[in-house]
Amino acid sequence: MPLDIQKRYEKWKDIVSLSGPQGLKLIRGFNDEALSGDWKGFRSSRLNQQCRVIYQVDGEQVLVRVESVTPHDYKRK
Repeated sequence: MPLDIQKRYEKWKDIVSLSGPQGLKLIRGFNDEALSGDWKGFRSSRLNQQCRVIYQVDGEQVLVRVESVTPHDYKRK
């Protein structure tokens, strides 16, 4: 993973651990959004123009399971 993406991902994890996924919505650059189609139930946050964190929130608890950090390719494997 390139260093700039790794740093942005570390910042993403800090925000999620401090304020949960709702904290990501407050930071415009992450463009956090719910996904649809094959990815319904997952969310995506932008790390840069091409890389995204695809994750899912597990129930009422703030337990985030990161599905992938990937270039902008939402094809489900």
